[in-house]
Amino acid sequence: MDHSPGTDSCAELRDRVRRLTTEWRDAGRYTPRSDSWLRSFDLEFSKELAARGLIAMTYPKEFGGAGRTNVERLAVTEELLRAGAPVAAHWIGDRQIGPAILRHGSRELQEEIVPRIASGDAVFCLGMSEPEAGSDLASVRTTAEQVEGGWLVNGHKIWTTQAHHATHAYLLARTARTERKHDGLSEFILDMDAEGVSVTPIVDLAGEHHFNEVRFENVFVPAHRVVGEVGNGWRQVVEQLSFERGGAERSLSSYPVLVELITEAARQADDRELHALLGSLVARLAVLRRLCFEVASAMDAGQAPVQQAAALKYLGNAFEHDVIEALRRTDLCQEPAVDSGFGQALLASPAFSLRGGAAEVLLSLIARQEARS
Repeated sequence: MDHSPGTDSCAELRDRVRRLTTEWRDAGRYTPRSDSWLRSFDLEFSKELAARGLIAMTYPKEFGGAGRTNVERLAVTEELLRAGAPVAAHWIGDRQIGPAILRHGSRELQEEIVPRIASGDAVFCLGMSEPEAGSDLASVRTTAEQVEGGWLVNGHKIWTTQAHHATHAYLLARTARTERKHDGLSEFILDMDAEGVSVTPIVDLAGEHHFNEVRFENVFVPAHRVVGEVGNGWRQVVEQLSFERGGAERSLSSYPVLVELITEAARQADDRELHALLGSLVARLAVLRRLCFEVASAMDAGQAPVQQAAALKYLGNAFEHDVIEALRRTDLCQEPAVDSGFGQALLASPAFSLRGGAAEVLLSLIARQEARS
C-alpha cells in the first residue's frame, strides 16, 4: 500500500467534512459541543460518514475500508472534532478496535467484525477499567476460563462509555494467574446482547448518561473471538493504546470553547494579557497538531508509537485544562449554564486526565520507553 497521501487529498477530505457538518448543523440535525467523540451519539450521522467513506479510512478495501493513510484519517478527525460533530457511535470501533483486529485478529474474526465497523453497524465499547483498579489495567480481575468451544467470562467493568448503545465490547480479561500481573491477560470481542451481560448507567454531574458499569456472569465467548495470542494481551493492549492516545481528540475535545475564547478576545481588543494568553494557547495547539501528524505518520510506517502517543496525551490534557482556565478570565464563565460551551467543557474536564491513562501512568510509560532507547 502506498502510504503517501496525494497532494490535495487532505485538503479535499477536509472540505468534504466541512460541507457535511455545515449541512447537518444548519439543518438543526446536531448542536456542536465539547467532548463530542464521547458524549454526542448519533448512529445516523456515523452511518452517513460510513456511506461517504469517512469511517474505516485506513482499513483494507477487502474489509470495507478506503485503503487511505493515517495522515488522511487525521485530517478527517480534526475537522469532525472542530465541528463538535456527533461521532461517538463509531469513534471507538473505528479508532482502535478495527486496527487492533486487523493487526492481531484471525482471518475469521477480521471477516466477521471489520466490515461491520466500516459500515457503522458495529458499535463498540471498551471493557478495560475495573472498580478498585483505577488506571492500572494490569490489575484486571475479570477472568476468562477456557471451556469447550470458547471461553467463559466473569467480572465487572466500570466507566464503560456508551455501553448502553454498544453492539459489541472489547474486553481485557485474565486467562492465567502468573507472578507478573502483566502476564496472563488476553483480549476478546464479545456481543453485548449475549446472555449474562448486564449494563447499569452512571449519571454524571450534569445529569448526562454516557458512562456505565458492565457485569459479566458466565458469558460465553466463541474461541475465534480471541484477539491475537492468548496470554499476550498486555503487549497488544499497550500497542492498541497508541491508537487511543495518539489522536486529535487529545487536544481538540474542547475546540468549540477555544473558538468562543477567540471570539471573546476579538471583542476585548484592549486586553493585551488575554491576547498574549490566547497566542500562547494557539501556538501550543500548533505543536500538538504537529505531534498528531508525527504519530499518524509513524502508524503509516507500520510502527506502534507508544511513547509519542503517551506524550501527546499528557501534553494535550494540560492544554485542554488551560483552555478552560483561560475562559475564566472572560465573561463567558459568568453564571455558566450546564449546556453552555463553558459548562460542557468544565464538566467534562475531570475526565481529560483519566481516560486513556492517568498522568502518572503516562509519565512512567514515557520514562521507561526513553530508558530503552
